[in-house]
Amino acid sequence: MAASQSFEVVVVGGGLGGLCAALSLRQRGLRVTVVEAAPALGEIGAGIQTAPNASRILIGLGLRARLEQVRTEPQDQVRRRWADGSIIAQLELGGRVTDQYGAPYWHYHRADLHGVLLDACLDPDGIGPVVRVATGARVVDLDRTVPDRPAVIAADGRRFTGDLVIGADGIRSSVRDLAGFDDTLAFSGEMAYRALISGDLIAQDPATRFLSDRYHSTIWYGPNKHLVHYMIRGGEYLNVVAIVPCTETVEKDWSGPATAAELAAEYHDWDDRVPTMLAKAKDEDVSVWAMYRRRRDPVWVDGRVALLGDACHAMLPYQAQGASQAMEDAAVLAEELGRVTRDGIDGALVRYVDRRAKHAGMVQDASLQNMDFYHLPDGPEQRERDEKLRRFDGESDVSYDWLWNGSPLTDPDTESIHYQFAR
Repeated sequence: MAASQSFEVVVVGGGLGGLCAALSLRQRGLRVTVVEAAPALGEIGAGIQTAPNASRILIGLGLRARLEQVRTEPQDQVRRRWADGSIIAQLELGGRVTDQYGAPYWHYHRADLHGVLLDACLDPDGIGPVVRVATGARVVDLDRTVPDRPAVIAADGRRFTGDLVIGADGIRSSVRDLAGFDDTLAFSGEMAYRALISGDLIAQDPATRFLSDRYHSTIWYGPNKHLVHYMIRGGEYLNVVAIVPCTETVEKDWSGPATAAELAAEYHDWDDRVPTMLAKAKDEDVSVWAMYRRRRDPVWVDGRVALLGDACHAMLPYQAQGASQAMEDAAVLAEELGRVTRDGIDGALVRYVDRRAKHAGMVQDASLQNMDFYHLPDGPEQRERDEKLRRFDGESDVSYDWLWNGSPLTDPDTESIHYQFAR
């Protein structure tokens, strides 16, 4: 059989990482099918941050105009003390980030960002790349009888065959389990409340109006817990992520509903503005999620099956890099596969892991280190931490310069998507 560049890739998982991979691969000339378990593609109602390393990739896919319609740009990162709300430190974002890193720091509603990627994959105008999407296809089997033509099989019997399979199906990846990768799942002992609060309610209350005067990315640090919030959809909502010790029920169930009262009660002894803000959420917009991660493991490929995003390096959210690292995976994977014919797939997968596994693993480690770093009790260690926070030279062993400049190249002759917009 003659070698062909236009080989077929099956991407299992239609989340942000899976769609970014699908679009990146299709723009490199590959044929792509996205296989998604849910009956319709979409994202939960929550916010997401894209630092310059991810924004650079999305812009490189030709999405700038569509992204600008749905993004909110924070002007500062603010770090606050739990007890009185005093500002530990404040760093300018906005134009300074774009000037320094060649790409912006943006906030989105997850559904809006997902919609931009999905629209680009489907291209209803028929003038660009088209990705095949199969929904309601929960993968239950992996057939590798023909090693270089693996297939995933859905619960309803549908079969999707390609020259390789990419497992982009999240922290509880079916592809990972079916391919026999090691079990690296680990529980953090914490859980995250997620909430969307009406921006109008925030702006109308004198106690919380300061949150809408200027768009900030704000982190509150306190003993055993912390809080992150920022505006999305141009101030329509305040997105909140509140991380606290986990209950046995949530650990067992992984997620569940919650109430605004329960969320506010977790912070009853914090600065009065915090419980006041949290109590404004509507119960239907509050949920709680157990915080699991994957231990660092550089084995992402087995034959013609490769992993991407949370399936191989799920991390705690203490660097706000989970989705961003999946997008870096997508860009590097597409770059490597787009340079080879069918006969070169195996080598391309080796190079993908070589370029990404150590980098993503370092982000995993840094995120885990920050779990304790964020939650120190008041005392000498906390005061030393706050001095470090004031310097904005990174929170753990990685710096913003390293993190936001993107994944390093291993081949100096390759023009990487990570750098072409920063030059």
